[in-house]
Amino acid sequence: MSDLDLIPAGHVFTADEITVFAGQGERTLEQAIADADVLVSCPHAGARIPEELVPFLSPALTKRLQYDFTDVATDAIVRAWARSDPRIVAVLNPHPRLVRDPNRARPADIAADLSTAIERTRQAGPWQPVDLTGVDAIRPVTFSFFPILEVPDDEAERDRLVQTFVDVGERGLGVYERTRDELTERFVAAKLRTGGRFTRLSFHDTMNTTTTREGAVDVARAPQDRLPAVVALSNRGGPRGEERDPADPPTMAPERLRALAEAHRAGFRVDSPDAVALNTPYLGSQEILAAGRRFRELADDATEAALELDAVQAEFLREFLLGPEAVAELHRPGTDWIREDPAHVEQVAASCRRSWDLYRDF
Repeated sequence: MSDLDLIPAGHVFTADEITVFAGQGERTLEQAIADADVLVSCPHAGARIPEELVPFLSPALTKRLQYDFTDVATDAIVRAWARSDPRIVAVLNPHPRLVRDPNRARPADIAADLSTAIERTRQAGPWQPVDLTGVDAIRPVTFSFFPILEVPDDEAERDRLVQTFVDVGERGLGVYERTRDELTERFVAAKLRTGGRFTRLSFHDTMNTTTTREGAVDVARAPQDRLPAVVALSNRGGPRGEERDPADPPTMAPERLRALAEAHRAGFRVDSPDAVALNTPYLGSQEILAAGRRFRELADDATEAALELDAVQAEFLREFLLGPEAVAELHRPGTDWIREDPAHVEQVAASCRRSWDLYRDF
């Protein structure tokens, strides 16, 4: 466990640390918002674990398991994209989903949900499926049901674990949530004055395989859970972006989602249309749900201002974002994480920019 990547104890992140835009230091955030029409949020980009949580971690936790349980490829790619593209602003969560998942509804009682999730995990046993229904903002197990936490038997120590998680979370992911929401409102206020288009993009990655006990990330997910070759774009609708459930309306206009998909097919120069899918296998989660609700509240004001408001989730295939050499390494047993290829990162970031530039021309 000594090889884990940690955030030094006591570190409190600032909004400036987790917000990225082109010309940072030369342009102000206000100028960036005025020029941009997309706010990219990365709720699972963080991989480093707060040092305060180390006493509660399983001694079997490796750096590979640490990084695999995040959307780690999104961090470098979105930072590179944001630094090069004046039409977007990005905000990245510095904490891993181990602390809490900000792409799930914030629990009314974080401590109570954490206690429940930990107890369900303890009862299920190591590497056994655990039902986190109702408390899935808390993630004490990986995708392979590896128990990340060493849960104390002593009740007082369990209470200390819970309180430590709650306190630490406010220093990173809490800052992320507040910054994300404040930026959304600043964008909305600016665009209601100018009209045009504003899109909230929630940016993710998922691998089509999970880990073995030996660390090989090569266990195929069920077919219905596998991502397409490049990305799934989601608006809570059906396979063409149309309304699926009147009680769960699309967060992005269907015709604009289809245009965005075509732009990604062209921007990423894919051979098969199926490499970019809509709402398959995921419909999109809390970030676009919350943004969609907010945008519906603003519908009348947006119409008057000739402003299009959309929220969309992009779930990229991690194998695609990392590249074949990295994937081949991860398919072998091991405890370390791969070293990202800077040239590949820049190439993918450039494709993201190209896709959104093409979308603006539709």
